[in-house]
Amino acid sequence: MKARIVVIGGGPAGLAAALSARQAGIPDTDIVIIERDMELGGILPQCIHHGFGNFIFGEMLTGPEYAQRFIDEIKKTDIQIFLNTMVLDITTEKRIHAVNSTDGLLCIQAESIILAMGCRERTRSQILIPGERPAGIYTAGTVQRYINMDGVMPGKDIVILGSGDVGLIMARRFTLEGSRVKGVYEIMPHPGGLTRNVVQCLEDYDIPLYLSHTVTSIRGTYRVEGVTVARVDEQLHPLKETEEFISCDTLILSVGLIPENELSQKVQVILDPVTGGPVVDEWMQTSVPGICACGNVVHVHDLADDVTEAARIAGKGAAYYLSDTLQKKSTPVSVTPGRNVRYVVPHLIRHHLLEDLTIYFRVCTIEKPVKIRISSDNTILLEKTKRIVKPPEMVKIRLPAEELQSVKKNITVEVVPQ
Repeated sequence: MKARIVVIGGGPAGLAAALSARQAGIPDTDIVIIERDMELGGILPQCIHHGFGNFIFGEMLTGPEYAQRFIDEIKKTDIQIFLNTMVLDITTEKRIHAVNSTDGLLCIQAESIILAMGCRERTRSQILIPGERPAGIYTAGTVQRYINMDGVMPGKDIVILGSGDVGLIMARRFTLEGSRVKGVYEIMPHPGGLTRNVVQCLEDYDIPLYLSHTVTSIRGTYRVEGVTVARVDEQLHPLKETEEFISCDTLILSVGLIPENELSQKVQVILDPVTGGPVVDEWMQTSVPGICACGNVVHVHDLADDVTEAARIAGKGAAYYLSDTLQKKSTPVSVTPGRNVRYVVPHLIRHHLLEDLTIYFRVCTIEKPVKIRISSDNTILLEKTKRIVKPPEMVKIRLPAEELQSVKKNITVEVVPQ
């Protein structure tokens, strides 16, 4: 079959991108969404806690409620949806090969593709924890699905390694369900999740957080019997003399997320080595013309609201690519990280902007108070004061379109002391 736009992924990014492309003038029947799960919504159906939609809808929603807002809008359209469908391959000619149990092998020729595959969790093997290999070791997202969707309790005495947002939320969830969380151990000297989650999920429930600690060994033949934890030095090396054994029957890993970019690599999209996601321009277009990317497949966001905003830009970008309304600049302008900035998205400005530019970035270290400075060729385009910046909390800043019209040299984003 043929389609003008194919969206790979039916989570918050994919749904928002498809609706945005439709609003930009692409007919419903020319848009296809491919989702590998049995329902739309991506990760949101298992996120039953509130905290979604405050910026998009102006009210606090749970994950399923947030997803349903977009699913209801999709149902009002004639956008074609393939559920339980796995994309196997994408060619450089934008030909998509997918498979499901109903249609068998599908071949879809697209004019534009939007990558919205989201991200996945790091596992034990990726962080190289030594010890035995018993049952009872799970990633935070896995146990979130077990408890919230399947009604299964994985354990009673819990140790959590890592302080990512999902791990913090699951510490609270385990406590509410009657389990005992013996501690959250974070290898870095600062929490890995949002401050609001540290307060609401740990402090409010008297769950201890141990910074600069890690798990050095796992004990148990058939089931986890306990873990050995230790402090780490400034180089993150465990200190042998500080080792302590903690008995538990379950170890939860919340040690980071990785953008799901195996399909991006198949189509030879250039990836950013820092984010692990595609290099994109201001319309979320990748290095391959006509292929856009959005959401956590580009870089891991803190909020689903930010995923939605970026996806709306990608939907417009795909539509503008098909209608050939984007005017290319003669020389692309790079957006580069400066002092105390780990990475910046978007990476490039390739077109004359039709709207303001939203820049996302994360810092390397905690610093306060600071100024966010955006400059080009020693000319300051924007400067904004911020009380504090932290690595776990993404910074978002909007640069007016009129400031960019005359920019011809690279743009630098930096954090400077106030």
